[in-house]
Amino acid sequence: MYAIVEIAGKQFKVAKGDSLNVPKLSTEAGKSVVFDKVLLIAAKGKFAVGQPSLSGATVKAKVEGFGRDRKVVVFRKKRRKGFQVTRGHRQDFTEITISGISQAKKKVAEKKAGEQEDGA
Repeated sequence: MYAIVEIAGKQFKVAKGDSLNVPKLSTEAGKSVVFDKVLLIAAKGKFAVGQPSLSGATVKAKVEGFGRDRKVVVFRKKRRKGFQVTRGHRQDFTEITISGISQAKKKVAEKKAGEQEDGA
């Protein structure tokens, strides 16, 4: 079973037990965090796709720690002008471990034999 979840504006494919680095979250180390913007859940060959997200579906994770990514160098130059600038930064991240994926059960209304669908 895996899910695609949106965390801080970025999408991640997660499964139970996965450890990944996400953009910095404002949660203390050792605490649990719940992500409710689940875009897709796949289990046993069946898919549940949200429009844009699945209602009731959640991904639970535990915050393991914080860190800084490797340095990104930004070099700017304007040719024939003598202009060169080198800048860079290190992005902060939060390391999380996925502890579970849950999906809400849907109640599907069955249609009667004589009922027609709207829109056609």
